[in-house]
Amino acid sequence: METTPVSNKFELFNLNDPKEFEPVISEQTMLLHHGKHLATYVGNLNAMLPGTEWEGLTLEEIVRRAPEGPILNNAGQILNHNMFFEQLANPADDCDSLELVSEIERQFNDFKDEFTKAGLSLFGSGWVWLSVDDNGKLVITQEPNAANPLRRGLHPLLTVDVWEHASYVDYQNRRAEFLENTWDIIDWRVPTQRYLDALKK
Repeated sequence: METTPVSNKFELFNLNDPKEFEPVISEQTMLLHHGKHLATYVGNLNAMLPGTEWEGLTLEEIVRRAPEGPILNNAGQILNHNMFFEQLANPADDCDSLELVSEIERQFNDFKDEFTKAGLSLFGSGWVWLSVDDNGKLVITQEPNAANPLRRGLHPLLTVDVWEHASYVDYQNRRAEFLENTWDIIDWRVPTQRYLDALKK
């Protein structure tokens, strides 16, 4: 489902409880990550859009079509963060029987290892993603800064934020530990639904 603006303004993702993801992600990190960083992107984009050709479009449409620059950067960060927060659950349910999990096991020798290596080798700030192409092939990509696989023509399914603000309070420079622990709070029902929706397109 695409993220449409409400009254021509995008809203901050609703986070029920900043303590919900402890001990993997602390309340302090969530208050900074969601309440400061994401809130700033939402405020910036809402201030930039009035009177532009991007006003009234979904985040996905803006991210696919906008040129490099402030509008793309802020829209990309909102979309990326929304997808990241939406897929978190604590404790995560056992989802081994879901279609996406089965397909990951079929297409990858060691998905978590490959995904983690992509997250560790991304220089600087950005995101690591699992996406699916139009032929059903699953793809792991590194996306710097505010980039999103939509701009490659892929359908994004699962992401982990490897910007410093996502983990530095809790993990300092231990990105590998953050990536490993994040698996404990992934709600696989969310990326699975994204996968099923993508196959219908």
